Amino acid sequence: SSYPHPRLMPEFWEFPTVSMGLGPLTALYQARFNRYLLNRKIDDTSASRVWAFLGDGECDEPETLGSISLAAREHLDNLVFVVNCNLQRLDGPVRGNGKIIQELEATFRGAGWNVIKVIWGSKWDDLLARDISGALLNKMNTTVDGEFQRYTIEDGNYIRENFFGPDPRLREMVSHLTDGELQLLPRGGHDYRKLYAAYRAAVENTGSGRPTAILCKTVKGWTLGDEIEGRNATHQIKKMTDAQLMTLRNRLHLNEEISDAALAADEPPYYRPPEDSIEYQYMMERRRALGGVMPRRTTVARKILTLPSDDVFKEFENGSSTQSVSTTMGFTRLLRNLARDKDFGERVVPIIPDEARTFGMDSLFRELKIYASQGQKYEPVDHDMLLNYAEATDGQILEEGITEAGSLASFIAAGTSYATRGVPMVPFYTFYSMFGFQRVGDLIWQAADARTRGFLLGATAGRTTLHGEGLQHQDGHSLLLASTVPACRAYDPSFAYEVATIVREGIKEMYGPTQSDVFFYLTLYNENYQMPPISNSPTITSEIMQGLYLWKPATEAKHKATILFSGSAHIAASAAASELLERYEVGCELWSATSYKTLREEAIEVERWNRLHPSQPARKPLVTKLLDNGQGPIVAVSDFMRMVPEQVARFIPSRSFTPLGTDGMGRSDTRAALRRHFEIDAPHIVVAVLHNLALAGVIKTEVVTQAIERHGLDPEMAFSLHQ
Repeated sequence: SSYPHPRLMPEFWEFPTVSMGLGPLTALYQARFNRYLLNRKIDDTSASRVWAFLGDGECDEPETLGSISLAAREHLDNLVFVVNCNLQRLDGPVRGNGKIIQELEATFRGAGWNVIKVIWGSKWDDLLARDISGALLNKMNTTVDGEFQRYTIEDGNYIRENFFGPDPRLREMVSHLTDGELQLLPRGGHDYRKLYAAYRAAVENTGSGRPTAILCKTVKGWTLGDEIEGRNATHQIKKMTDAQLMTLRNRLHLNEEISDAALAADEPPYYRPPEDSIEYQYMMERRRALGGVMPRRTTVARKILTLPSDDVFKEFENGSSTQSVSTTMGFTRLLRNLARDKDFGERVVPIIPDEARTFGMDSLFRELKIYASQGQKYEPVDHDMLLNYAEATDGQILEEGITEAGSLASFIAAGTSYATRGVPMVPFYTFYSMFGFQRVGDLIWQAADARTRGFLLGATAGRTTLHGEGLQHQDGHSLLLASTVPACRAYDPSFAYEVATIVREGIKEMYGPTQSDVFFYLTLYNENYQMPPISNSPTITSEIMQGLYLWKPATEAKHKATILFSGSAHIAASAAASELLERYEVGCELWSATSYKTLREEAIEVERWNRLHPSQPARKPLVTKLLDNGQGPIVAVSDFMRMVPEQVARFIPSRSFTPLGTDGMGRSDTRAALRRHFEIDAPHIVVAVLHNLALAGVIKTEVVTQAIERHGLDPEMAFSLHQ
């Protein structure tokens, strides 16, 4: 792979960076998670350091510098940022009219970091030693980056006249140097001795409690020749000419190893020193001394993870009897049970971005405690309450504050611990579903590339279930965004037993014998209702996991229909089925569609198999087997956009398929008003079923019209999509 992709090369690459800014952010939280493991006595990470290599232009990404104060607050002296300051980004200078190194130095120092600058190479040392007046230092400090970039492409005479020449003291200082020698005065980032000194100083900083930033001044395209070095178009040069290749070869002193004829070939040689060469032996000796080859990714568990007992999940199979609870409440209880499991519990990593009280998860504070590397140095205002805000050095909960990006970075660190440390950890990151895939989709893609395992929980899900909060908070599309990530198993459960089953089976898939490198996304709702008990069918577990199962058979009636529901939509679906039976003699099957994504992926895989095996009997997708032979229309209702159930529509060709969903932007109102607005309440489900029966000639159109009038539906009301 051209970039570091563990998804493509799982035994080689370990840390993908995906896009600018994510590498530094995830490196920081990786260093922090290493300390979390150490402080909780799960793994000894005391000798581990995290090195992040980034660019000066990359520092304009908010993710690069946005969390650096956390590293200082957490005393992460196990973290080193090496910033390659070549003064350029893709289109031009990073700070043409300014000085990016000084800017970054101020930023890092202000955040409490140890800063090491590697600006000038060793050949400058003599000149700086002779700079008694400070004229040279002043010239360096007052020359903007755009000028320094210009000096990299000009000859020695230009440097003499424009950098040294205006000041007689500087001109005299370099009078003994030829133009060629002036042109070769190096930047510090290309001086191996200077770099070694900086790296060693960073390593010796361990124990200071401060992270280190090494700012290295370099030339973009160094050693690639005058036509490439320091040019604004350097990044876009994809192929080198023979002459440019010869320049590179000569600068690397490979004249004897690579001939001119080899460079003139269509494919330049990939040079590898012979195994008996001094160079090869030196590199191998150094790697052995440093602990082995890098990069290298291993997935052998040093500390085996024992799966949780079935007792953890048992209580959810019985339902909630007369008590009304939400799936969020059910999950919180499940998370507590998992954390209490004597063998599995310590590996659970609850991650919350300052929303625990919103989700009713503050009940876990006192029992599990919030991780704080310095402990709790104060008595909280709620110290005398049963559920107080309890922090501890060995706390289990990562209460990240208001940072979805930081929380996702912790999720990646925890979810890849099975590979980075050989210690499987199981992260449960719970967040406002609107602020998950939409807010940090790039990091979620990085999690997939990194082969992260764990659970993402989109709480307060649904565009109408989260009432009163308006379009900024009401999520009706995270399941669609989740469908774009191949490594994501996305589920929209309606009931507590479905949540428990998906979590149990998810743990088995990711951490059991199969060891699948996937992660799970579950929506969680905040609407309370009575949770039914699980079916006694011996195949109910596989039915839930496959994405669709018959939840309630149809009562015998004159007409037939099928209603698919997911999440909180089961309330309206059940009410509609009752009305259709009692008033219109329509017996409706009710199916729980736990995962349209799973159904679609299985269907397109079957479709592909059929296309590539034309001489074999055609296979049928699961959703086709389950629904295509049924009777009457299918209406699929969701608290998400219609595109969610529409993922499977074309695989049920013999029946009409009508999706009802929440297309459009949310608004602040009651659940009843919102469901009427988006047309997913029981009356609209009734009308949808009747309309399809009328289209099939089973009932008269007047029946549909009467139903619309009886429920007071306004046919001329503007479509929610355009409001």
